[in-house]
Amino acid sequence: MSTTEALWLLAVPVAAVGVAGAARRAGLSAPLVLVVAGLLVSYIPGVHDFRLDPEFVLFVFLPPLLFSAAWQSSYYTLRQNVRPIALLSVGLVLFTMLAVGYTAYMVVPGLSLAAAFVLGAVVAPPDAVAAVSVAQRLGLPRRTVTILVGESLFNDATALTAFRVAVAAAVGAGFTMLDGVERFAFASVAGVVIGLLLGPPLHWLRTRLNDPLVENGVSVLTPFAAYLIAEAVHASGVIAVVVSGLYLGHRFTESAAVTRIIGHSFWKIVIFVLESVVFLVIGLQLPAVLDGVSGHGWASLTGWALLIFAVTVLARFVWVFPAAYLPRLLSSRIRERETFMGWREPVVVSWAGMRGVVSLAAAFAIPVSTNDQQPFPGRDLILFLTFTTVLATLLVQGMTFPALIRRLGIAGDREEYTDRVAEAGAQHAAAQAALDRLEELAAAEDFDEQVLERLRQLAEYRQLRAWERLGGGTGPEGEEVPTNTYRRLRREMLAAERAVFIRMRDERRLDDEVLTRVLHDLDLEEAALTRD
Repeated sequence: MSTTEALWLLAVPVAAVGVAGAARRAGLSAPLVLVVAGLLVSYIPGVHDFRLDPEFVLFVFLPPLLFSAAWQSSYYTLRQNVRPIALLSVGLVLFTMLAVGYTAYMVVPGLSLAAAFVLGAVVAPPDAVAAVSVAQRLGLPRRTVTILVGESLFNDATALTAFRVAVAAAVGAGFTMLDGVERFAFASVAGVVIGLLLGPPLHWLRTRLNDPLVENGVSVLTPFAAYLIAEAVHASGVIAVVVSGLYLGHRFTESAAVTRIIGHSFWKIVIFVLESVVFLVIGLQLPAVLDGVSGHGWASLTGWALLIFAVTVLARFVWVFPAAYLPRLLSSRIRERETFMGWREPVVVSWAGMRGVVSLAAAFAIPVSTNDQQPFPGRDLILFLTFTTVLATLLVQGMTFPALIRRLGIAGDREEYTDRVAEAGAQHAAAQAALDRLEELAAAEDFDEQVLERLRQLAEYRQLRAWERLGGGTGPEGEEVPTNTYRRLRREMLAAERAVFIRMRDERRLDDEVLTRVLHDLDLEEAALTRD
């Protein structure tokens, strides 16, 4: 690799982080801004040609993104919503594949049915990153967000398996429908088994290492190990990563406090950088996509692109509404167990179908030739239609998604208040347990009374802070509540202490190593005072 190529390679993550940071400061959706930025940059003369490497995306980007999402997800809420998640991540993906595939086969001249199904499988799985970030920011009901997250965790497995079956049929490998069903069943079950086989021993290992850095190092390697092991035996690497991530995330509460702090911070940074790079790279693919379809008329290309985009969006609506209502009509058990969603939530779920980098990576992974050394039918056209569908869903649906949520008025304000009440009750019970334990220790051993009183005040402060958050941090007359006053004044005191330490270092009265230690203590206390 030359120095120029290395500099261009470095420019991608640097630009991605810079654009994403600017978008966050402006209150804009970072994924959408990054895609637009990539499109604009791709038109600049002299810009390096960044062609997407599908293996790099599927083996380097996808495992940590899926693992982090699964690790942060709630096993209990996913289990409670397994029915709608399965209907979306399996049923909707296959339905979209069939709808898009048959449409493309009917309207695009020369595109075989098998190649059309390849296109359908490629554009079938939504990427919920943009939708979930907007949904969480605007306060959508938790069940809706959980369904979107759960769909995004498992739909890639369905789509990639269907993609491989369709490609095998298109290149002449002699695959039948039964072969596809058997392959999907094996990949899914084997992926679950591998994820479950990896989870418990890795958790056992982490809890006995007693080293936060090594424990988190194990977590970093886990998604790649799960993905590669599963793919090596032709199982679903996606499902293996998700299952291992769900298990380890569910048991992460048993890790040491320092391990959890480092882990949360590390994964936030990694996912921010990876997602930023992914969406910028999507926009940068425009030159590579257009080169392959230069022989087609632009009127025909535009018409096909609009039609595939419309069918992709419409298929989601056609599936989501019956999937939301029919099971309730047919099963009294479902009616008793699940709350009625109304019509607004299905509209939101239907519109949250933005596609992402997995679709593009799959399209680029289509082989150039068939088994008899003939060009793969319509490969460049499939790549073009995939790119236009990804771009259209991100820009059209992504840009209108916040307005749709506000227009429908389904923000979960009541749910947020209920969460605060539950949190306050839990904080009160936990603080009371801490006080009871303190009194037990004080009765068994003679401690300094000043120390005991300070610990009692700390527990009472935690109780009071949780209840005061219910009022939004203000009293009945709008005045500042005591816990907020305490946090504000303590932050000012910490800033004064920090300034003294830094000044003493600058005056060479304090070594940098000592400064690092004392600043770390101050930073931990300030982080505890700041609720984000």
